[in-house]
Amino acid sequence: MKNIIKNWKLLIGLLLSLVFMYLAFSKVDFGKMIESFKSANYWYIIPGIAILFLSHWLRTLRWQYLLRPIHFVPMSTLFSSLMIGYMANIFLPAHLGEFLRAYIVGKKKPVAASAVFGTIVIERLIDVFTMVILLALTMIIFPFPTWVQKSGYFSFIGIIILFIILIAMKRYRTQSLRLVGIMTKPLPEKISHKIDHLLHSFLDGIVPLKAKKDYLIIAILSVVIWACYAYIFQLVFYSFDFVDKYNLPWSAALVLLVITTISVLVPSSPGYVGTYHYLCQLSLGLFGVPGSPALTFAFVMHGVNFIPVLIVGLFFASAEGMSLKQMQSKAAEERESLE
Repeated sequence: MKNIIKNWKLLIGLLLSLVFMYLAFSKVDFGKMIESFKSANYWYIIPGIAILFLSHWLRTLRWQYLLRPIHFVPMSTLFSSLMIGYMANIFLPAHLGEFLRAYIVGKKKPVAASAVFGTIVIERLIDVFTMVILLALTMIIFPFPTWVQKSGYFSFIGIIILFIILIAMKRYRTQSLRLVGIMTKPLPEKISHKIDHLLHSFLDGIVPLKAKKDYLIIAILSVVIWACYAYIFQLVFYSFDFVDKYNLPWSAALVLLVITTISVLVPSSPGYVGTYHYLCQLSLGLFGVPGSPALTFAFVMHGVNFIPVLIVGLFFASAEGMSLKQMQSKAAEERESLE
């Protein structure tokens, strides 16, 4: 019973994944799925994987810019920790891989893991903000369903509120820490001291970039990263001949990118199994692609995004001498120290 209570997030995620998988397969002809798998031209997958790793390298470069005001960390260290963290997210629930990224960098370099995690939070906020901008631009040329528009509105409002809170806490650090101290005063002294230490370290990770031009570089890198993601969708469209067969416009890749990104925000099992497949199938249905080939596309697209990362992440984890059990325990310990 204790283990069930401890892993309630994982259990809920698995349940939601099963529900979404049921929805995805509920109106599918397995014969047509097999036919779609056989007829696909998988040569397009090779440049797709190359662009995937290009996007991860660019993401590593952007992360390095965010970390530079705190401590210079080589690209090799950041890239390996990024790959290990992304690989861990395939196996571990609740985005534990992000905590693992912070742990690995903090272990290798003289910088607090909580400060590193602060840059990861900023990185995610930038991603959500970029995604919302893409949604706004795509809405001009494509009529998104109401639920997608509402998700975009809520994400935009949420990201603005978080930015305001972070900027206010950074600018008025002493007052913010004093306010948090008042709020945590009723808690046991050990916990209140832990929260105070965490906030100090976390705010140390939210620092201005070294030069004004770095803000432009971060913005350009963010746009290029997401353009890479969209182009991978386009390549897999060609793999299944969807562009000619269903007259898919160039905006279809952006639509799928935005909607499937929402699947990452929905609680699910590790690897976003179920949510990703169903939302990908649903997105293609907006362009008249039948459920069976759409779900086949979703499986291939999911594989392109996860299998190469899994292989490379396991390679780097092996080089670090970390087993899956160790990764889980270290990520859980890091999360407990940051929460």
